[in-house]
Amino acid sequence: MTTSFRPFFASGLFQYQTALVTGGGTGIGLAVTRMLCSLGARVAIASRKREHLEPARDELAREGYDVRAIPCDIREPDQVDRMVDEVLAHFGRLDVLVNNAGGQFPSPARAISPRGWDAVIRNNLNGTFHVTSTVANKAMLPSRRGRIVNVTAGVSRGFPGMAHTGAARAGVENLTRSLAIEWAAEGIRVNAVAPGNNIRSSGTDRYGEALVELARKATPLKRLGSPEEVARLIVFLASDANDFITGCVYAIDGGQALWGDIWPIEDPGTSTSAAALPEPPSRT
Repeated sequence: MTTSFRPFFASGLFQYQTALVTGGGTGIGLAVTRMLCSLGARVAIASRKREHLEPARDELAREGYDVRAIPCDIREPDQVDRMVDEVLAHFGRLDVLVNNAGGQFPSPARAISPRGWDAVIRNNLNGTFHVTSTVANKAMLPSRRGRIVNVTAGVSRGFPGMAHTGAARAGVENLTRSLAIEWAAEGIRVNAVAPGNNIRSSGTDRYGEALVELARKATPLKRLGSPEEVARLIVFLASDANDFITGCVYAIDGGQALWGDIWPIEDPGTSTSAAALPEPPSRT
């Protein structure tokens, strides 16, 4: 089921505001960007992959939105510095940060190499901190206002099959709560949104139809969610309509975290070889 974009926020809600959306060229990030633009925001999108940025920028331009596209590998602090400087030089301010960039690959923990572990932690945890710290220090703390929304994942019950990203996302959730307290008096609100693995997006498309169908079956609402449904929650938390919510992590998964199980557990005494578990895709 695909849910179309049905605006229900006040027109001009983000007028005169500037937003930065990392990973803004595809999936949930693109849906957030489109929604922010429709509500009057000036938006910059970032990705380390130019092939994601330029098509998104051109697509949004055809819809009448002028979006600035900035290549940036959030794992590299120097690139993050340059990205934030470019946003501030072009727009003069930065009011909203949506930390959506991230990436992982399905694999049982026994098959995750040190290199694979480091790649996911650097991207999902370290990269989120680099961007958040830089935006706060250069824009939000000096102006004493801002809204930060971190996009994590459904890790409240662990993340079997992707322990690397589960660890990284749990770290981001704790970072969210910690910064919400540290920066409360500075007018900065920090929250997180945790989409389930049952959101049909560019991210879950890489897992294969078999895993996506398992996620659907494990969802009480018995359907997949859409990037637009996630974007609505992110946009609310990023808006001035939200001033009394901070330090919260919101699951958006159709109730999956309360009910469904998608990781098989063998009966005691049954041996399971590594070959019987999902293997990670090759990475270059």
